[in-house]
Amino acid sequence: MFESIVRYAHDRYKAEPEYPWIKFPTYAVFRHADNKKWFILVMDIPYEKIDPDRSGHVRIINLKLNDPLYRDMLLREKGFYTGYHIAKGCWISVVLDGTVPFEKIAPLIDMSYDVTASGQTRQRSRPPKEWLIPSNPRYYDIESAFENSDEIGWKQGRGIKSGDTVYMYVGSPVSAILYKCIVTAVNIPYKYDDGALHMDRLMNIKLLKRYPRDKFTFDALKTEYGIFAVRGPRGIPDKLSKDLAG
Repeated sequence: MFESIVRYAHDRYKAEPEYPWIKFPTYAVFRHADNKKWFILVMDIPYEKIDPDRSGHVRIINLKLNDPLYRDMLLREKGFYTGYHIAKGCWISVVLDGTVPFEKIAPLIDMSYDVTASGQTRQRSRPPKEWLIPSNPRYYDIESAFENSDEIGWKQGRGIKSGDTVYMYVGSPVSAILYKCIVTAVNIPYKYDDGALHMDRLMNIKLLKRYPRDKFTFDALKTEYGIFAVRGPRGIPDKLSKDLAG
């Protein structure tokens, strides 16, 4: 079982086991490359330390979860215990004696990796996301820009990454979503400050689809989708996402 863990951590996360304790040479930790936090701790302990009805020794894997209810549910199953020595913060211990198959442990490794990861790591690994972004015609004529090119630079929105979808809401007097775009590049250095608008980096967005001016108007956003303001990059409701994709 330990070999499966080593192989999984290497193949999926490029993490290798470390053995930091001379007194406990079989204890292994797997860390994040950036913040050095553990997401796996493997230990060999007396079985009675986690189960007073058992004897002998057992190898366990300690993993951190971010869902207390799910953790409590697992603790009702055979082979799962409160985190040994690191019970705080939703850690669990899972025995590696075959009671719990590796196929059930692997998703828990992924959860532990995610909850202990740095913000930058979570951002890189998250799936593509959809955003609603405002465009103010007083500052930039996006309609003319997309008449001249299907790819333009735009102010980098916090949390946005390459591969995300952005829907461009053009403000008054248009007051409607006009464009669907995909983000093709982010964090492009760019310095601009005119007192009203400040930028230090850009992202590139590529036009995928145009919408009629009377389709996704501000009035429709309010009455049909519960969106009462578009002041900065924001997520969009599922219903709006489905209708925009239609």
